[in-house]
Amino acid sequence: MPAFAANLSLMYTELPFLRRFGAAADDGFRAVEFLFPYEFAAADVAAALRASGLRQVLFNAPPGDLAAGDRGTCSLPGREAEFRAGVEQAIGYAAALDCPRLHLMAGVAGNEAQRAHQRATFVANLRWAARRLARAGIAALIEPINVRDVPGYLLNTQADAHAIVTDVGEPNLKVQMDLYHCQIVEGDVATKIRRYLSGVGHIQVAGVPERNEPDTGELNYPYLFALIDELGYEGWIGCEYRPRGATRDGLGWIDRWR
Repeated sequence: MPAFAANLSLMYTELPFLRRFGAAADDGFRAVEFLFPYEFAAADVAAALRASGLRQVLFNAPPGDLAAGDRGTCSLPGREAEFRAGVEQAIGYAAALDCPRLHLMAGVAGNEAQRAHQRATFVANLRWAARRLARAGIAALIEPINVRDVPGYLLNTQADAHAIVTDVGEPNLKVQMDLYHCQIVEGDVATKIRRYLSGVGHIQVAGVPERNEPDTGELNYPYLFALIDELGYEGWIGCEYRPRGATRDGLGWIDRWR
């Protein structure tokens, strides 16, 4: 049976961030993920997590300057020191939260001519980060993201993500497979799950195309959840969607999976 983690950056936004943990626990979630915790002290986030009785299963390393258009620094030549400092900061938060996974965002490609250079930087930075995170007991993840939501994002397809993992050559590096992004970029989602699940360290879901609850849109999630179970996936499935209204009012879809 799938084990679901609420994404507190997209869900429960009707509440202040630190109150979202308790709301998720009240609604029956046993685990949470979120994007970036860095505007809050690690001790405060950890206190909210512990009070709720939830497990933290994933968050992102610092993305760079979001306001300036950064969506990660892992592939950006000349910013290697900033990337490494961000990983060290994230390790501190992961230790406080006892979190076993960290998503390393690739970043936006400057232009097509720069892609090859950025890919080489991406591989080199990932090799360093995977080894560093392994020493801290944390798995490193990379995620293909669609260019409609994040124009110019460097990493877009499952095949490319898994090729990057092969090039890096570190057992601590896995792919974060978001079925919402996968459907938008390439479709044929069930086949992609069958082909790549062995190299996947975390799954995320949302309805397509609006990114609402998984009971809306063009993906047959009951079928996909059954397939994921059949293939023996034992990890968490992150609910990285934007509720149509109040989060609690839209949770009827999950009742059959409790």
